[in-house]
Amino acid sequence: MTSASVNDIEFRSVTKRYGAVTAVTDINLAVPKGAFVALLGPSGCGKTTCLRMIGGFEQPSEGEVQIGGAAMAGIPPYRRPVNMVFQHYALFPHFDVEANVAYGLKQMRPKIEAAEISRRVGAALEMVRLGGFGKRRIHEMSGGQQQRVALARALVNKPKVLLLDEPLAALDKKLRTAMQIELQTLQRELGITFVLVTHDQEEALSMSDKVCVMSAGRIVQFASPQEVYDRPANIFVADFVGKTNRLSGTLENGNAVRLSSGALMPVRDTLLAPGTALTLAVRPEAIRLAKAAEAAGGIAGTVTHRIFLGSSVEYSVAVSGLGDLLVTAERQSLAADGLAEPGDPVRLVFDPSGAHVFPA
Repeated sequence: MTSASVNDIEFRSVTKRYGAVTAVTDINLAVPKGAFVALLGPSGCGKTTCLRMIGGFEQPSEGEVQIGGAAMAGIPPYRRPVNMVFQHYALFPHFDVEANVAYGLKQMRPKIEAAEISRRVGAALEMVRLGGFGKRRIHEMSGGQQQRVALARALVNKPKVLLLDEPLAALDKKLRTAMQIELQTLQRELGITFVLVTHDQEEALSMSDKVCVMSAGRIVQFASPQEVYDRPANIFVADFVGKTNRLSGTLENGNAVRLSSGALMPVRDTLLAPGTALTLAVRPEAIRLAKAAEAAGGIAGTVTHRIFLGSSVEYSVAVSGLGDLLVTAERQSLAADGLAEPGDPVRLVFDPSGAHVFPA
């Protein structure tokens, strides 16, 4: 395990049970100081339980959680150097913005002088670009502004770690994208550790510098967003993070797989023995679609659906023996008349670097 001086958060063989139900099993995790880490996974995978154990709202059944090198066993939430932004913000509707942000400071002992509270509240509101909004009522604020009030309230106490429990889930797509950028900027400016819980793959990949993918109470991969997407640890990660096509086949040699349809597909070199049964995860953007009359080679298919997404186009292509495959084409790579239509015969050419090979 890395030295505690390097990490803000450590899980050491942590297991959490609720009666007969085990929520997380033998979690070992080290979150470096100043990192932006996303805990990513489907509902029930244990990510929120981990967040709540960091915050002190739950205690491990086994193992130890450390923050800044100190064991947190028995330490209540209000005595931990962390703060949390909840999914629904948990703002006080009868307080104005200033009173919401000041609430935590007023509970601190020994008491902080009123002038210092006012100064720190003003600085926190400036930090989240809400200077001048202190006297506004919460119901007068937009969803994005309320989220920033919740951030200011969490940051005003100068925590070592900020915990974010799906804080963008209630926002529309455009505002969510804007707030993702705001959070990244804020985290870089402050230099404190952010831990985000989300089930949104795009959110995790775009915001964090480390992604912790969880499944069934265990960590299945902890790596950079690019590594998680480009080199998934197993078929679950390949399936859950981004879109993928699952194919089955048998390794013909080091860099070719005989698919269940009989077609031969190139893959990156693998150390598995020829004849090994495989599952392949192929990203939609790793398949090039060409009109049948204009291309030789590849695998024949027929377009069944076309989804126009503006900057890109998604196709569903029926391939004999393989089923329907998803193919993504960027608009820049298409001529003005390059869109295929449902019913068109096409050829699919696979990029070996986009095919992830796993033993069946």
